[in-house]
Amino acid sequence: MNRVFNFSAGPAMLPLPVLEKVQEELLDYKGSGMSVMEMSHRSGLFTDIITSAEDTLREIMNIPDNYKVLFVQGGASQQFAAVPLNIMKNKKADFVNTGSWSKKAMKEAKKYIEVNEIASSEDKNFTYIPEIDASKLDPQADYVHITTNNTIEGTVFKEIPDTGNVPLVADMSSNILSEEIDVSKFGIIYAGAQKNIGPAGLTIVIIREDLIGRAADICPTMLDYKTHSESGSLYNTPPTFGVYIAKLVFDWIKEQGGVKAVQQQNEKKAALLYDYITMSDFYHSPIQEDSRSLMNVPFTIPNRDLDAKFIEEAKKNGLETLKGHRSVGGMRASIYNAMPLEGVEKLVQFMKQFKEENK
Repeated sequence: MNRVFNFSAGPAMLPLPVLEKVQEELLDYKGSGMSVMEMSHRSGLFTDIITSAEDTLREIMNIPDNYKVLFVQGGASQQFAAVPLNIMKNKKADFVNTGSWSKKAMKEAKKYIEVNEIASSEDKNFTYIPEIDASKLDPQADYVHITTNNTIEGTVFKEIPDTGNVPLVADMSSNILSEEIDVSKFGIIYAGAQKNIGPAGLTIVIIREDLIGRAADICPTMLDYKTHSESGSLYNTPPTFGVYIAKLVFDWIKEQGGVKAVQQQNEKKAALLYDYITMSDFYHSPIQEDSRSLMNVPFTIPNRDLDAKFIEEAKKNGLETLKGHRSVGGMRASIYNAMPLEGVEKLVQFMKQFKEENK
């Protein structure tokens, strides 16, 4: 077996023990004679899977009892519309613009409500997290929206803003389960699965119960949080295989010692990479130090003509998908939970070698 270290921003690496468990159970899940992919979502076996997935997620994230956990489809991008359609009252919301995904969320929300951009880091090409002036928060806003970790730009909120009585909504797609958070500070958390949870196709929504049942009349049934809350995420056929793998990933995180232990490992990996970039006179991190993500590390080299060579030679060394996003350029190493320390060590060693050969 020839496994590479995959630094893709998503779909991303899955923990090897999870893949091995999937392989073991693929053809015959628990003596059923069938795969989870072939199993009725109404069956007792799948009910156990989805119930266990929710229970373990609640445990490792310490989700309060007054929050619902929903397993839905459509990716995080679908939530850009679902959120305003579900909790619009005064038909206006505050947004913090920290990059590509924030801009897409604002663009979609504008179809339904008034969008107020209360802070932005666009002035410096989204290389930092802007401070939020409390006086700009509208107490009549339906919600305040942030993207906690910016996959493309490589920035992260180190502190969660206090929005008072206005619900805080967070797109947490690229850093959910990577570090401990206080769920009670949020009204809604949503996340696409394909970075830290499982395969593409599943989306997790964690929503405070008082925000359910407020959907606008124009809200489609499948976007109404009440639809999924009342049916236990089984209103229609959910992404069953995605839920199954998510359950295995949640179990794996618990076995590692929980989110706290995973966070410590993530901090160690990120420190190793950032420290080398910082001390190097060849590589550069464009991100303001106090805003650097644990999950997505963009970096550049002085001669952009060498980018293609770096990526090609990295691939030959089993280091895959290091090309930066087309809107940013350079390189990007996404070091999600499943990326082992060994992978980052190998990357740093390659970077040292590449520098010596090309400086």
